[in-house]
Amino acid sequence: MERVPPARLFDEMLKLLLSGHASACLRQLRDVGLHQGLLPLLDVILEQPLGERFVTLALAQTDERVLAERPVSPAFLFAALLWHEVLAAWKSRMARGERSIPALEYAMDEVLDTQGEKLAITRKLTATMREVWTMQPRFEQRSGARAFRLLESPRFRMAYDFLALRAASGEVPAELEEWWRSFQSADAESRTAMLLPDTGPRKRRRRRRRKGPASSGPSSEPEPA
Repeated sequence: MERVPPARLFDEMLKLLLSGHASACLRQLRDVGLHQGLLPLLDVILEQPLGERFVTLALAQTDERVLAERPVSPAFLFAALLWHEVLAAWKSRMARGERSIPALEYAMDEVLDTQGEKLAITRKLTATMREVWTMQPRFEQRSGARAFRLLESPRFRMAYDFLALRAASGEVPAELEEWWRSFQSADAESRTAMLLPDTGPRKRRRRRRRKGPASSGPSSEPEPA
């Protein structure tokens, strides 16, 4: 396995995951110890209760879609398989005082770099995976124009399906997924009524300094004698 090029491993892994029996294939890979050459993070993911449930649901949904001859996104599947490693790295960085979004960016880099040593996930897929991951914290923003902007994103549907998977596994409240399900199917007036109050910190408007009276320069008139 060490001598197999990462690109070849990726192709073979993709065949397994899209065989319609992804869950059984990964379980068998774990049983014989070959998963470490394909998805070295899989053991870590499956040691976490939420992570195991999340991955199991993702694989089950993939198998259902393949067997029903419905389209499957490899980017979505790999995003699901690696999400809990991204999540763990993200939380660790925020615990050290890093800001949320930069911490998420670094966490994504860290996980994808580690995975890339064994499995050459294509740049096209990793770009989509990043979009799906980056949109997850934005689902918390349900006020003002931000909710509408998220809804208009080209990757909204995939990111929403990812959120639904997180809710089904117990990672996020079901109410969050239900709100977005209702929001996307509502008309414009109903969407506006659904928006939550904006409780975030407001930006202080910078006050312009008022100009004082123009200072008088030296007089050009002759001084009185």
